[in-house]
Amino acid sequence: MYLHAIVGRLTIFTAGLALLASCSSGEGNSSDNNSDSGKETRAYETEKGEVTIPSEPETIVTDYYAGELLSVEADVSGTGPDAFSNPFLKEQLSGAEDVGAPLNPEEVLELDPDLIVVMYDENYEQLSEIAPTVYIPYNPDTNVQETLDTFGELTNNQTEAENFKETIETTASEAKERIEGTIDEGDTFGIYELTNNDELYVFGANGGRGGQAIYNALDLSPPEKIQEEVMGGNAQEISMEVLKDYSADHMFMTTYDPESTGESKEKIQESDVWANLDAVQNDQFYFLDFDTYYPYDPISVNEQIDLIADKLSEQ
Repeated sequence: MYLHAIVGRLTIFTAGLALLASCSSGEGNSSDNNSDSGKETRAYETEKGEVTIPSEPETIVTDYYAGELLSVEADVSGTGPDAFSNPFLKEQLSGAEDVGAPLNPEEVLELDPDLIVVMYDENYEQLSEIAPTVYIPYNPDTNVQETLDTFGELTNNQTEAENFKETIETTASEAKERIEGTIDEGDTFGIYELTNNDELYVFGANGGRGGQAIYNALDLSPPEKIQEEVMGGNAQEISMEVLKDYSADHMFMTTYDPESTGESKEKIQESDVWANLDAVQNDQFYFLDFDTYYPYDPISVNEQIDLIADKLSEQ
């Protein structure tokens, strides 16, 4: 899929592994290293089996879960490059290192983490030699509350997770009050993405692009066709010719345009399909910034709730 073009580079990692092996007892695995350091550990079940992790991890490296970890006030010492494009995380990641995508084992080793959390498992075995590595595949949770539960339990920061749930509930409650009276009862809402290759996608509640904010936090409803065909998954590709069939009273569209050419956006705005959309004719079609709405971590969702409410209340 177009969303990530991940190209890894593996360097002189063998020397690092040798160093780890020389410092460890027994077989030199991550569990032994934790025991030798005197840290308390616990078993954590993952899709790759049980992993022994620190009871209270202090230095964490992740590929794509920076926002999830920061939302429960866990440390993020290193993360992949996508996190640094997230405008809501920049301040909190000011001291973190970009360790590549996929994670570069040599750069991870330099940070000396006591826990590694990955969405992708290209270097899983190598990373596991550095520190306990937890593999959490893409989007296992169905809403932001479940995500907070997952990362609160992983980092032993359950209280912080509950606190952020309350933050999101407050944000959503206040945002609902702001948009009350600015949208009609029965209005429908759709989320779409246009790519630089003229691909067109419809998104549900759990694929980023503001879905958590729009459908879950603000309790806004998709049109029937999106409800039936898309909401059970993350996204569905459609052709431009059938966009009207998936249209809504209010339509939100991100554009994936890494070279910032603007060509795909211009093309759709010049089309008859665009001109005939009710949302366009009623000034209820909203283009959204890709970097702002692409992420779906709790911190980003909390901010997106306010941004969506602002757009709707300006009508």
